[in-house]
Amino acid sequence: MPPRPAPDLDVRRDLITRTAWRIAETEGWPAVTMRRIAGELGVTQPVLYTAFAGRQALIDAVALAGFGALAEALEATDADLRPRMQAYLDFAAAHPAIYAAMFSMPSDLRFGASTQESLLHAFTAVRDAVPDADDTRAELAWATLHGLATLGASGRLPLDRAQARLERAHEQLSR
Repeated sequence: MPPRPAPDLDVRRDLITRTAWRIAETEGWPAVTMRRIAGELGVTQPVLYTAFAGRQALIDAVALAGFGALAEALEATDADLRPRMQAYLDFAAAHPAIYAAMFSMPSDLRFGASTQESLLHAFTAVRDAVPDADDTRAELAWATLHGLATLGASGRLPLDRAQARLERAHEQLSR
């Protein structure tokens, strides 16, 4: 019997990442364990460790996938600031567990001098929508959106003024 071909590591990483994403979105991050993922995929835990050094590396991979999905959501709108701001807030609201991995949970990802393609892609999608943007203006826009998304999700801002806040932020960032 000939030996089985080695599985494509990128395919394996993608499958594991998608499984972690699904579990996090449906049950929360505490349910995302290497044991659980191995069981769902019908493999042993050591197979997972050939793709990811540990749970933190997997969470970071899900966060990077989140940045890729956020970039796609932003670019699916008009290139203007207002629709991109709304798309950002809609993404954060629709994917709270993934958004938490992207911004709130411990991570080895860094924003400043990032070389991670999906993170840069998402940042560029925000920067390109901000009038006369340099990186600093884009960072301010991102921070504003992040604040609105985080405070809105926590219920610390009144829901009935969400649209007014978005309009005011748009006015300020469009100057």
